[in-house]
Amino acid sequence: MLKVGLTGGLACGKTFVGQALVELGCHLIQADELGHEILLPSGEAYADVVHEFGPGILNEDGTIDRKRLGAEVFGKPERLAALNRLVHPHVFRREREFIAQFAQFDPHGIAVVEAAIMIETGAYKNYDRIILVECDEQQQIERSLKRDHADRAEVLARLRRQMPLTEKRKFAHYLIDTSGSKEDTLRRVREVYDALRRIEV
Repeated sequence: MLKVGLTGGLACGKTFVGQALVELGCHLIQADELGHEILLPSGEAYADVVHEFGPGILNEDGTIDRKRLGAEVFGKPERLAALNRLVHPHVFRREREFIAQFAQFDPHGIAVVEAAIMIETGAYKNYDRIILVECDEQQQIERSLKRDHADRAEVLARLRRQMPLTEKRKFAHYLIDTSGSKEDTLRRVREVYDALRRIEV
């Protein structure tokens, strides 16, 4: 089974590209979704995260308030590193389990793992190919303002915390630019998919 990492910057269109790959026959794993599940009260990292960051991050029903947790690590690299140490190993393990399941019934298929900070964490090394989804910064800002209902200062702060797309390009085998029309993006997704199908695993 071919293992492909799908990453990109804020609001560049990773999810759109991921769904387009699913429609072409790929198996998609969304790391952010796994991260959410792991932080649920029944999740593997819940107890450790609450112990590390305290009961102040909890809602009344005992669930973790992701915004409060985010505030605990915002602008604090050492606290963010502590959170990542508690969460990432469980996410990576779940990803491996899903890929193994897909490989059982579709050994010649393509497993795509969508993750925003794949390059920053070094997880990109676990994949046979990396796809980078990108668009120009102004589009990132506009899309994020519309999608996340955030204010401009918050969006700009999030952008500044991310590795620049120019740096991420150095790690990518394929680029998908979503700056144009959806039709243009889907055409490029098809080109990348066809190229992946030609790879011998």
